[in-house]
Amino acid sequence: MIAEYCISGGTRNVKRTIFCIVSLSLLAVFLTSCGSTDNVRTIQLTTPSTDLQGIGATTQLQVEGTYAYGPNRDLTNQVTYNIIVDPNSQIALPAPPNTITVSKTGLVTAVEPAVCTFNDVGTTTTPVWVLTGDYEITATYRGVTSQPVYIGVASAAGPAGPPANGECGPSASN
Repeated sequence: MIAEYCISGGTRNVKRTIFCIVSLSLLAVFLTSCGSTDNVRTIQLTTPSTDLQGIGATTQLQVEGTYAYGPNRDLTNQVTYNIIVDPNSQIALPAPPNTITVSKTGLVTAVEPAVCTFNDVGTTTTPVWVLTGDYEITATYRGVTSQPVYIGVASAAGPAGPPANGECGPSASN
């Protein structure tokens, strides 16, 4: 319809010609960008801490999208978070939302019931902490999924006897 209108106008009507050129240009732009309004290539999931120490301990997830064009964007509040027990955990952990939760805004929180995902393999005087279990968190945005982040939880007391002496997980003093 636009093409017929443009052809019938010929060069006699300059306004009609300009209208036709603009219309066809806009149509070409819309057709070439159809379905590509959000060309996210990858998303990167990060957190400042991978250990939650104590009930109520938190860490904030950050998600950044890398696009085919334009600057990277913060997608933290726009993604869907998925949290599972790491399939490679060496201990049986309760499934989320037991012991750990993640909010829509990416806030990860240690909750009841308490759990200890660390084990002290050191001596009675020198603790050496190893992570024996953790939770795996990924973020998904429009079909693109991030790499996993692994979170260890030290919200419960560890073994009562040596070498741990009731402690669970590394601390600033260990």
